[in-house]
Amino acid sequence: MIVVCGAGGFIGGHLVAALRARGGATIRAVDIKPLDAWFQQFDDVENMTLDLREADACRRACDGAAQVFNLACDMGGMGFIENNKAACMVSVLINTQLLIAARDALVPRYFFASSACVYPQAKQSTADVVALCESDAYPADPEDGYGWEKLFSERMCRHFHEDHGIGVTMARLHNVYGPHGTWRGGREKAPAALCRKVIEAVHGETDSIEIWGDGSQTRSFLWIDDCIERLFRIVDADVAEPVNLGSDEQVSVNELADLAMDIAGQRFARHHIADAPLGVAGRNSDNTLLRARTGGWEPSTSLRDGLARTYAWIEQEYLACRT
Repeated sequence: MIVVCGAGGFIGGHLVAALRARGGATIRAVDIKPLDAWFQQFDDVENMTLDLREADACRRACDGAAQVFNLACDMGGMGFIENNKAACMVSVLINTQLLIAARDALVPRYFFASSACVYPQAKQSTADVVALCESDAYPADPEDGYGWEKLFSERMCRHFHEDHGIGVTMARLHNVYGPHGTWRGGREKAPAALCRKVIEAVHGETDSIEIWGDGSQTRSFLWIDDCIERLFRIVDADVAEPVNLGSDEQVSVNELADLAMDIAGQRFARHHIADAPLGVAGRNSDNTLLRARTGGWEPSTSLRDGLARTYAWIEQEYLACRT
C-alpha cells in the first residue's frame, strides 16, 4: 500500500496519477478537502477525506502502508504565505502525527515534501542570487511561518530516521507549476497567477496586467512532470539528506509576464503594486547534489513550453467558469 497525503492538491494529484501509471501497487489517496474539491480524483484508488493534523486520522492513513508520501500542508503563493504564518506553522502537526503513526505502523519508507523557503533570507537579497545549495540552509533564517515549519519538519524526519529506523527521503521543492492546480482565489503561485491575469485581459476583463512589486524579483520554475519523475528517482535512490528539486532556469517576474503575453499573442500594459507581498529578491536551485545522487539530470521541459501548456489549461478552466 502506497499512501499519498495531500492527494487532493496540485502535486499530490499528479503523484497519484503517476503511481497509477507505474502500476503494481495499491494506492490510498488522502486529503482534508471533500472529494469533489480535489484537483484530480481516481475511482481505482482508495480515497479518504481526513484531517491529518489529528493523530487518529494519521493512524488510519498509515494503516497497512509500505510507503507514505507526505505532501499535505496549508500553503499557497506568496500572498497566502505572508498573510497566514500561523496557519502555515500549524502544518507541523501533520508531519508530526504522520511520523508517529508511520513509526507505530512500522512503515519502512517515508517521503517529506519540503520547500526552497527553508533557505536563509540573507542569501536571497538580490535578484542575481547565487543558486542555493543544500548546505546553505544553516545557519537558519528561513521565511517566517512556512519556511520555519518546513525546516523544523525536516529535522523531525531526520531524527525519526535516526531513532526509529524509518527510511526517510526529503526534497526541497522550487516553484513547481503546471495544470490541475490553483489558478485563482489567492493561493495560486506566480505562473498560474500571471497566466490568469493575461487571460482575463485577453477576454476583456481588464486592460492591464497586475505585477507585484517592480517585477525584478527572480525565481526558477519546475514543470510538474519533471518534478514527479525526479521525485521518484530521489525516493528510489534512498537519498538520505534533503535535496533540491527545481529547475535552474532563472527568470524575473517581468520575464515570466512577457512569456505569458507571448503565449497569448497580445501585449498589455503593466500595473505594478508596490506594497504587495514579494518574498525574497531572488532564488534559484543548485542541482549539483540532485545530479550526483540520482545519476545526472536536466529538466526535459523548458519554461516556455510548460507555461504554454499551463496557460492552455487555465484558459479552458476560465472559459468553463464563464459559461
